[in-house]
Amino acid sequence: MQKKHIIVGLSGGVDSSVTACLLKKQGHHVTGVYMKNWDDDQAQCTSLSDEQDAKHVCEQLDIDFSTVNFSKDYMDKVFAHMLSDLKKGHTPNPDILCNQEIKFKVLLDYALKNNAEFLATGHYANIESTQGNNKLMMAKDQNKDQTYFLSRMPKEALNKVLFPIGNHQKSEIRELAKQFKLENALKKDSTGICFIGERKFSDFISDYLLNKPGIITDEVGKPIGKHNGLFYYTIGQRKGLGIGGMQNTPEDPWFVIKKDMQNNTLICVQGDKHPALYHHGLSAQDIHWLINPDDLGDTFEAKVRIRHRQTLQNAKITIQNNQLTAHFETQQRAIAPGQSIVMYIGQCCIGSAIIEKPLN
Repeated sequence: MQKKHIIVGLSGGVDSSVTACLLKKQGHHVTGVYMKNWDDDQAQCTSLSDEQDAKHVCEQLDIDFSTVNFSKDYMDKVFAHMLSDLKKGHTPNPDILCNQEIKFKVLLDYALKNNAEFLATGHYANIESTQGNNKLMMAKDQNKDQTYFLSRMPKEALNKVLFPIGNHQKSEIRELAKQFKLENALKKDSTGICFIGERKFSDFISDYLLNKPGIITDEVGKPIGKHNGLFYYTIGQRKGLGIGGMQNTPEDPWFVIKKDMQNNTLICVQGDKHPALYHHGLSAQDIHWLINPDDLGDTFEAKVRIRHRQTLQNAKITIQNNQLTAHFETQQRAIAPGQSIVMYIGQCCIGSAIIEKPLN
């Protein structure tokens, strides 16, 4: 690649920091940008530290640094959408929506308006160009692959985005960070939701949704406990149910299989192998393509994931009236409405859809 002006989205973590280092060493004109997506006293404590780490990397590399505040965009395009889904009883994935609406739309627009030719991020993924057509490809490090979270990024963004660490193992990135003498070389990877960091999600979300306690029942409607609010729970959840010690009942753990929003009831079954936890298929809507779907036809075979880091599953996909139906070769556990089903052909991520409901 000829020398380009590239804006790097810096999070303060080791992956994006090494991304900036690699591009600078290749001779590109690099600018570091830290995104502030949330205005909150608790969040600011973490974000201030992350912002300082990002700034120190830029000082070390002698490149320009700036902070951009996209908190209003985030509130309008991600957080409001997440609250709406929670009220419906769904399990949204705000990290996927953030990539779709903020990082590869709002931030990319910012980069292009500031005379950058590309936006680079520290995601573990690759972009492959075939006859001028760019495709989203899985990362070399399969354990760190982030194409699940990138599956709804705008297709046109693939022409203006770079993932410089996609062909590296995570262990190699840590080693490069040490070689570059980065202060955050040993910094722990972030595992929290993109806008609340490491805070407990249930504590955070209770500030925004009214708790509405209700009854927990088994699959035949027998009351077995009480819940604090349906939005705290997701399909397949085991921990935090507070069920146990009932007379004449086996001691196997209980799992959520359904949220009855109309009656404010949480429905659970006992045992990880309970058949109500498993389904042969699902229906999904709001399909987002990263390739031209005309090449696939209305029915095709694909590998799919219904959650991050899940082993790829064989499925038969049918598309009709912008609705997707997936039939799995092997039954899938805990299919959660609101999550994404992400499709692959070979190493190529071809698109995704929002899960509507499981199918028997």
